[in-house]
Amino acid sequence: MLVYPRFAADTFWNFAETCEVFGARYPAAPLGLITVAALLPPSWNVRLVDRNTGELDSEHIAWADLVMTGGMLTQQHDTLNVIDMCHAQGKKVAVGGPAVTSTPDVYASADYRVLGEAENIIHEFIAAWENGDASGLFETERFTVDVTKSPIPRFSLLNFDHYLHIGVQFSRGCPFTCEFCDIIELYGRVPRAKTNAQMLAELDELYRLGYRGHVDFVDDNLIGNKKAVRTFMPELKDWLERHDYPFEFTTEASINLADDDDFLQAMAEANFVGVFIGIESPNTDTLVATKKKQNTRRSLVESIHKIYAAGLWVTAGFIVGFDTEKGSVADAMVELIEDAAIPVSMVGLLYALPNTQLTRRLEKEKRLHPPKDVRRYRYGDQCTEGLNFETLRPREDILLDYRRVLERLFEPAAYAGRVERLAGLLDCSRRRSGTGANGRMDRHSGTEVMYRVMSNLGDARPEFWPAIKRALVHNPAAARWLVALSAIYLHLGPFSRTVIGEIDRKLDGLAETEMSALRGRAVKAAVARSH
Repeated sequence: MLVYPRFAADTFWNFAETCEVFGARYPAAPLGLITVAALLPPSWNVRLVDRNTGELDSEHIAWADLVMTGGMLTQQHDTLNVIDMCHAQGKKVAVGGPAVTSTPDVYASADYRVLGEAENIIHEFIAAWENGDASGLFETERFTVDVTKSPIPRFSLLNFDHYLHIGVQFSRGCPFTCEFCDIIELYGRVPRAKTNAQMLAELDELYRLGYRGHVDFVDDNLIGNKKAVRTFMPELKDWLERHDYPFEFTTEASINLADDDDFLQAMAEANFVGVFIGIESPNTDTLVATKKKQNTRRSLVESIHKIYAAGLWVTAGFIVGFDTEKGSVADAMVELIEDAAIPVSMVGLLYALPNTQLTRRLEKEKRLHPPKDVRRYRYGDQCTEGLNFETLRPREDILLDYRRVLERLFEPAAYAGRVERLAGLLDCSRRRSGTGANGRMDRHSGTEVMYRVMSNLGDARPEFWPAIKRALVHNPAAARWLVALSAIYLHLGPFSRTVIGEIDRKLDGLAETEMSALRGRAVKAAVARSH
């Protein structure tokens, strides 16, 4: 039994309200687990339970001889819950994935721990299980997996209707050295790419199983291995033409994507519609200090607009709380996001992830806070948590800055205004949208969906209607994606207010701590005077 643990409920990316409008249960499918499923012996009977879309009950556990689980840091709490549930029924549990690889001691209660990329080590675990070993720790050498030998994921284990999109992976790793990032610690700085034929075989399998619509390339930087992906794009375009354009793609890439006109055109012709980019900060000193130099020596706004001109919308990540912030960054960050017209901007607090350069530096400086007990503490994401270290700028100032950014960005008129400006910048004239062999369009299409989104916007509807109207009249090729970006506000509006409430509680706590300290100092002074 493969079990995908629940993500923490309050996260930027769970898009719960948006999923509901589109008839889905969760945004993304568990690509890692279905890849592991494809590595298991053909004789094994395998089932999958995704706890983000359904329940794991006692009958599921009773059916299994072995439960395999694991995931990311935001799934730690529920991964431990799954281990406990299975042990309560006398079942053995194996855990793997990036979280257990980064923090193996947290999962000491599991019977088996598989550390690192599964392709190089899972055979040892399988042999130990079949040999009757009661427990074991299996660790592979980092960055050595030959992904050209990775199997086609077991997409057949998924219920496609449960997800907004299905993921595939072309490459692993990133060539950059961003101080706060754990990707290079998990997958290395030399991106390893699958073959073109291998990648198209995965799309063939999705197509054969009847899937149509949004496919996300989950690479942490699709252009990390530019040579490999450059040869892939023309073949992907040809595949789409032969299959009547059944898929539209999104991915993640670094900002230097904007520097390559030919590749941007190739992505547009291969039906890429959107890209996530880590921008992090408008401050050049911060970008240099955190080793994100690829974002310097350029106009970030012009780079984003260039990507829009190629027909790809941009979502972006930003961080508040870097050591190099000498004062407020709120105005500059909001100005950048507004000028660039980025509706979906994930702004979070800096968090020192396990085993990163940032964490190692903060440990040397004795500024890192001790890790919290994950049994008692449910890790959210860097929007609801962060600053797990002693900051150089007053913590209160950072939190107030963060609060101002969220307040201004996710006020309905501001978000809708960015959608409206994007409608005038996004050139989708090269976009192709077919029906596929079975004539079914994806779930983002249609007037019905647009009205469902608008009705769910409630009091914010008057703010969003001009943006949608402009898209329908002046940029109809982009309209349904602009509707989808508007639909994301159904989650981000309430979520931002939740985060603001959490910030206020933290600020109140800081104020109370300061008052207590003042009272303590006053008492000490009074005692000293009395003597």
